Amino acid sequence: MGIKELQDEILRLKNEKDICILAHAYQAREITEIADFTGDSYGLSVEASKAPQKTIIMCGVRFMAETVKILSPEKMVYLANPLAGCPMADQMDKELIEQVKQQYPDYTVVCYINTSTELKTVCDVCVTSSSAVKIVDKLPNKNILFIPDKQLGAWVAKQLPEKNFKLLQGGCPTHLRAGMREVRKTKTLHPEALLLVHPECLSDVTESADFVGSTTAIMNYAINSDAKEFIIGTELSILGHLQYECPEKDFYPLSIDLVCHNMKVTTLTDVLNCVKGTGGEVIELDEETRLKAKNCIDRMIELG
Repeated sequence: MGIKELQDEILRLKNEKDICILAHAYQAREITEIADFTGDSYGLSVEASKAPQKTIIMCGVRFMAETVKILSPEKMVYLANPLAGCPMADQMDKELIEQVKQQYPDYTVVCYINTSTELKTVCDVCVTSSSAVKIVDKLPNKNILFIPDKQLGAWVAKQLPEKNFKLLQGGCPTHLRAGMREVRKTKTLHPEALLLVHPECLSDVTESADFVGSTTAIMNYAINSDAKEFIIGTELSILGHLQYECPEKDFYPLSIDLVCHNMKVTTLTDVLNCVKGTGGEVIELDEETRLKAKNCIDRMIELG
């Protein structure tokens, strides 16, 4: 089968079996084209909770599928490729953070959405890259223990100097592959291009950027901007998607090494096997763990 034939068969089975397919924006173009929803991780889980379908397939990584299950326990949730994990989500576990909380008992624990369900059970509030500043700003406590991404935490701390942040040594291996050497090189090659980066990037990279934001925010900025040239400082898939969306504009990678191998492990054939019922992994969470993890997400929603 070619790509078109695979896509057509997936769409046929998806409609026949009433399945909702979610694709994170870092997925390949051929996968986003057959998805019902494409976007950032938390946004996808919200769309899944609203979708009429009772079966959800996540084309992304494990914590994203778990977040879908947290918000939609009554639905059957599949991770299209069971090997798709997230190195950052695995950097810290429940036991470690419980120990850190004992050392800093007067700190509010803020966890990035890129964490496991188990780790969320011992956190006070969850944030996304787009909501982090707003949510932390609304917290009554000025003492913040931000996990696991040190770079995102440092970026939030810069926006909120009145808060007292404690950061741990965690981060996204993909976004950490680009530093100031790459910034200087690409800006020299493309002096008129605007630099758009994700807050998971190194602090000196975000400080050099023309715009810092989530994956969706970066795409929206580039699409709506009057500028014609952009350097994209996030996963390479976004550069490709933008080239399709805005063929009249020029997009350059901050680094060709900005590739998330966990995202790339999911293929169109994986999605086909999943809709056929011969592939993927069912995501299961015990109810006690799910409810404890949901508390920090509910707190995020409560704070706006």
